[in-house]
Amino acid sequence: MEPSILINQLTLNYGPVEVLKKLDLDVPKGEFLVLLGSSGCGKSTLLNCIAGLLEPTDGQIHINGRNVTWEEPSRRGIGMVFQSYALYPQMTVEKNLTFGLKNAKVPRNEIAERVARAAGILQIEPLLKRRPSALSGGQRQRVAIGRALVRDVDVFLFDEPLSNLDAKLRAELRVEIKRLHQNLGNTMIYVTHDQVEAMTLADRIAIMRGGEIMQLASPSEIYNLPVNKYVASFIGSPSMNFFEAVLGQGEIKLKELSFPQQDYQWSSEQRSGQVWFGVRPEHVVSGDALGKCKTQFDVVVDMVEPMGSETLVWAKLAGEPFRFRLDGQTRIVKGDTVRVGFDLSLASMFDAQTERRI
Repeated sequence: MEPSILINQLTLNYGPVEVLKKLDLDVPKGEFLVLLGSSGCGKSTLLNCIAGLLEPTDGQIHINGRNVTWEEPSRRGIGMVFQSYALYPQMTVEKNLTFGLKNAKVPRNEIAERVARAAGILQIEPLLKRRPSALSGGQRQRVAIGRALVRDVDVFLFDEPLSNLDAKLRAELRVEIKRLHQNLGNTMIYVTHDQVEAMTLADRIAIMRGGEIMQLASPSEIYNLPVNKYVASFIGSPSMNFFEAVLGQGEIKLKELSFPQQDYQWSSEQRSGQVWFGVRPEHVVSGDALGKCKTQFDVVVDMVEPMGSETLVWAKLAGEPFRFRLDGQTRIVKGDTVRVGFDLSLASMFDAQTERRI
């Protein structure tokens, strides 16, 4: 099947600075792909190249089998939603939705049908006669999505559309965007630095760093089998605990602790040398759950962060900060000694030099 978006060896330079580095990407029709990474990783630059707002230095971009590398944005068959809403303040919501269609000389009855359909999907019918100044942030973002929706295109691009909203609105609109994709089935590419948005929305996530894609996989695979230490540290809140360790004589040695190698899920043939050993805070257990753990040890509580349904505990392990989660009803204070453990098959290890998963 022809991919919806095909990117081949895409490069973009600003003078001597490489922003995108011979990047390849294949997005199937109907997929929700999230570009995730920290500021400056190149995710918005990549999206703007797809949209035609930036000209690449080299490489090609195909949309629905057509080479659009040098075509104008209006001819690419895309709808784009920006972080800043980008609504016309002097126009009503309805006129904001119809403005682009009128300029494209779409028939009046078809404009009315498209606006009615988009307003119904986004539940903004009561807002059509209002101006943007009379709308909340969440309502404005719905209108911005609606303006892309009325274009009736196959590909939608979202550039951090929820970052200007408060936490409650972000959660609500995140659900609406996911429902929108399920109802429409269009190809969507979504840029964010928020891993919660990425994990909940995406069919696949592309983790970016320094203009390159570190890993492209499903949320589950990225969470459970990160390909390198950077991906492992970026996904998860709080992030994965890391310790310097040594492989040898059938054991994984963390200073005074040692674990049997056979309980780890190996991704390579390496069985010796210096490594980074990682375990996620949510994979650490205590109390009754310890009965199933071969790997157990005692830690002294250094700090406690109550979060309602759970409690985040800070301690030290092998001389390094060690975070783990307990049930929110657990009574624990600084100085307490807690017996904890984890399933070694859920841990991750990375080569100390290359930082690739082993």
